[in-house]
Amino acid sequence: MSELTGTKHDMKRRLTLSISIATVIAAFSLNLSSLTVGLLTRSANAQRKPTEIKIDPKTFDDYVGQYTFVEDPDLVLSFFREGDKYFLQATNQGRIEIYPTTNSKFFLKIIDADATFVRDAQGKVTTVLWRQNGQQTSARRASDQPAIETSIAFERREEMIRMRDGVRLHTLIFAPKGQKEKLPIIFSRTPYGIAPNDSDSINRRYRDLVRNGYIFVLQDIRGRYGSEGTFLMNRPMRDKKDRKSIDESTDTYDTIDWLVKNVKQNNGRVGILGVSYDGWLAAVATIDAHPALKASSPQAPMTDTWLGDDFFHNGAFRQSYGYEYVMSMETTKEGTEVSFDRDAYDWYLNLGALSKITDGPEGRLPTWNAFVTHPTYDDYWKARGSGNYLKATHVATLVVGGWWDQEDYYGALKTYETLEKFDKSNHNFIVLGPWNHGGWNGPGRSLGEINFGGSTGNYYRSQVQAPWFAYYLKGNRSMNEPEALTFQSGTNQWTRSDRWPPREAVARDLYLHTGKKLSFEKSATTNQQESDSYVSDPANPVPYRKRPIQPTYGRGSTWYTWLVQDQRFLNGRNDVLSWQTDVLDHDLTIDGEVVAHLFASTTGTDSDWVVKLIDVYPDKNPEEPKMADYELMIVDEIFRGRYLHGFEKPEAIVPNQVDEYVIGLHANNHTFKKGHRVMVQVQSTWYPLYDRNPQKFVENIFKARPEDYQPATQRIYESARYPTRLTLPVIP
Repeated sequence: MSELTGTKHDMKRRLTLSISIATVIAAFSLNLSSLTVGLLTRSANAQRKPTEIKIDPKTFDDYVGQYTFVEDPDLVLSFFREGDKYFLQATNQGRIEIYPTTNSKFFLKIIDADATFVRDAQGKVTTVLWRQNGQQTSARRASDQPAIETSIAFERREEMIRMRDGVRLHTLIFAPKGQKEKLPIIFSRTPYGIAPNDSDSINRRYRDLVRNGYIFVLQDIRGRYGSEGTFLMNRPMRDKKDRKSIDESTDTYDTIDWLVKNVKQNNGRVGILGVSYDGWLAAVATIDAHPALKASSPQAPMTDTWLGDDFFHNGAFRQSYGYEYVMSMETTKEGTEVSFDRDAYDWYLNLGALSKITDGPEGRLPTWNAFVTHPTYDDYWKARGSGNYLKATHVATLVVGGWWDQEDYYGALKTYETLEKFDKSNHNFIVLGPWNHGGWNGPGRSLGEINFGGSTGNYYRSQVQAPWFAYYLKGNRSMNEPEALTFQSGTNQWTRSDRWPPREAVARDLYLHTGKKLSFEKSATTNQQESDSYVSDPANPVPYRKRPIQPTYGRGSTWYTWLVQDQRFLNGRNDVLSWQTDVLDHDLTIDGEVVAHLFASTTGTDSDWVVKLIDVYPDKNPEEPKMADYELMIVDEIFRGRYLHGFEKPEAIVPNQVDEYVIGLHANNHTFKKGHRVMVQVQSTWYPLYDRNPQKFVENIFKARPEDYQPATQRIYESARYPTRLTLPVIP
């Protein structure tokens, strides 16, 4: 789960505060705008050491100016010099020194990267070639005046703050140098390590907030990195009958209490924010909150890791993700790298069964052991699902999520939904955009091959997040923020509403028909056996993304963009069924939750069902030729059949019996454009992200043996009696 940390160990750090500016440049310039590239470069530095030379400083004056990338026009590289020192600064980033290796080529010492300036036939410098880790891209010169951004200098203070049970938590406090007025505090808690942070990293991470004036506080949660105590994954809420009991909420309360009493020149108001695990920490901070906590922004929070976030989705175990995350988090206190010597698809398949991991040393790790001991949605998982215990709060909340969040999209929707039940003061807000996990902290102009026409991340940070915190923490008199702000892909525009989903959405059923057709007309056939079938073979599962599959956070991993990958990579597989509409003669817009009603049967006694709603682009697309025939997933989900009658107690499926599976595919705000088609796909494996269902009922799949895995024939019904359909929230 590394997010540009510059190390291999911060495996779930979303937008870490120790970002290397050069790493960010590489992520941007290679058109990976989500800022979630696992660039593990520092170890490569030792392999390549360019020779630094001396040049006439005036030579560099020919290169001074701004350079922009065609694939990401929001990224500007500015080159400038101060005396005989040469610098590079990227948009919204701090400066970094570069060193000459020739008169026109300059390298970076912190990572393996360099910039080469190119002249045209007339001798004028027109381009810079940026190279990193063997990949190269170019930026065109846009101006001979560099855009130099000034950073705010912060005083760094380190404290071990004592909690009510005596445990001390490692905390960093950053106050602006020469602070003249009382300022509010922006607080972030994390299990991923805060030690490398300094004034530069605060400016990079929180640039739009820094401009408004805040004191910033970072903290290692108990049991992680510099903090004392014992780490417990998604620690349950405490037993209030025990006065000495603690949880993440009490640790937040105790820290805030110390901060407002011991940090000079604070105005007594605190806001907390974070992404993913840190987002969950921001959510639970609102429970029995300290009076000084006025605003919380849970962003992609890990709300329920069994129902729909990191570890399970509707009972189906996220095998590669769960295994690799637990290995990284619980092998040591400070994180462990996970790697494979082959395609991860083959590595997991060669295990034969989940029991091979359970029987190995990894099976002794606390959370893996919990997977095995608690395979169903029992009290263990319910106690860790914040959707079950969030409650009314005086704290204003800004929940943030991404339509293509590959990790915790469910968490954003559930957190907003739960808090909305108690919101009597109209201070619960939600923003949903065209992002992957944490993508709002990058430019957000594109995701994979999908272009959104503008910098959605920059817009969110400057026009939404910064004004929102200023309103609640600095007393700004006005805020132009609707309760629900969502980005509509397809038309690429923001939409505003006083609630979400919007009231205007009308439920319409899109039916599967024989002949692989989709239509809003219900099937007229009365033949109950009218169906399509496929054989699901656990020995040959459907890959969830293009192979070869790298470790989730390994170098070159496409994990960050797999939800927007062109689904044509599955063409030719007989175990993936597809239905599609005729070419649309008008735009079709959906905004809200999509629900599948799948009528299906299997020859086995257990089964997984995967349903995907896909936008099929025209076969000719002059505006974007690379998008011709592209198949973009809009919403999708998996359901483990054994939980048809409830997640608490699994039951065997009756072979060949037609059952209706109601599967929430989550939500999107998307327009299927005129000339496109709508497609629905159904399959029974999504590997190795999700473990293989043996398709033979066993009490506990974590203990299944290789011989338990059996092929099964799956039938999807399309008749009037068994009307498989997707209920879409259509905007009239």
